Amino acid sequence: MTTAIWQLSEAELLADAAAVSLDIQLLEARRIALVAEIDTRVSREKLGFPGPAGWLTSTTLLSPSKANKIVALARGLKNFPDIADAVNTGVMTVDHAALILTFAETPPKKLPQEGRDIARTAMITAATGPGARTDKIREAITKLKDTYGSDKPPAEDTDRNELFASKMLNQRLCLKADFDAITAEKLFTALSPLTAPRPAADGTPDERSPARRRADAFGHILDHYLASSDRPTEGGEKPHINLHIRLQDLQSLSGQNSDDITDDETTRAATEPNSDTDGDTGGDTGGDRGAYRDLFGDGSSVGWLPWMGPLSRNTSRQLTCDCLLTAIVMDENGNPLNLARTARTVTAKQKRALTARDHGCAFPGCGKPAAWTEGHHIPMPLS
Repeated sequence: MTTAIWQLSEAELLADAAAVSLDIQLLEARRIALVAEIDTRVSREKLGFPGPAGWLTSTTLLSPSKANKIVALARGLKNFPDIADAVNTGVMTVDHAALILTFAETPPKKLPQEGRDIARTAMITAATGPGARTDKIREAITKLKDTYGSDKPPAEDTDRNELFASKMLNQRLCLKADFDAITAEKLFTALSPLTAPRPAADGTPDERSPARRRADAFGHILDHYLASSDRPTEGGEKPHINLHIRLQDLQSLSGQNSDDITDDETTRAATEPNSDTDGDTGGDTGGDRGAYRDLFGDGSSVGWLPWMGPLSRNTSRQLTCDCLLTAIVMDENGNPLNLARTARTVTAKQKRALTARDHGCAFPGCGKPAAWTEGHHIPMPLS
């Protein structure tokens, strides 16, 4: 019978915590070994997926990115038994193994094979035991790349450029980048005019921190890019933000009826069944919209972003205020029945009138030019 944690002595608490930590390391190593065997032996038909990553994501609580990392480790460690041994014996963390494996698979171009083996052994030693520190391993890798990398100096070596984008548990995004000097100069040049403090109209100082101003500036650059006409297409369309939201939620957010939201055709498509659709449409599609399947899971989310997930009411309202709106009628099983033509919630004429009145962003102290703004509703409407 397991002793309750509160009943453990101080010595037992310390011993159990250390033992559990080792068990976790060993279990992670076993999972990697199992996935490696699954990757080799189990067919796609048996998995039901093209590879182990999809199967892991569907049968466990692992995210797709975590599942992909496990599969990559499982495949990579087959070629480097020394790294695998350190993981399997629990003396090195999986994170350190991934870092060393990345170096081993893509070593500096001019580092000879003997040097690669020596460097890898030294990194494994540095990553072994409680005293292991990630920064020391990264420092060693950087020195080796600087010494045995390409003929270009580190500041000009574009082969080393990296940009990591990690989705966090609170639906935020964490970025980490390593750029060459030219790319970095482009970034600073683009950010510079947008990061200056902007006092309010009454002279109140801009209280945003420099980091916040840089973040806001980066968002402005993204807005400008997505609004440009010469960006490349993806899936037949130019890149843009997609917000999925139910019509009743959209009407609730806007405080308007459907006629105020978009044109008559789009409204009718969202409230009437498709006469060309064969079979039962699942009831009166123009009445009980609650019968439609909730595309967002448990019904607690108002909006849904394909990349980042659920969105709050306030932000959903902001995005739908000036947008291209397409109504899609769904049956109770989530099958699309009717697709209306896309219409703008703020017309071109309204946008020109707003520009003539406000000459740019109407928010006090913003200063964004009219070309960078959207036609959001504000308390002072057009007369």
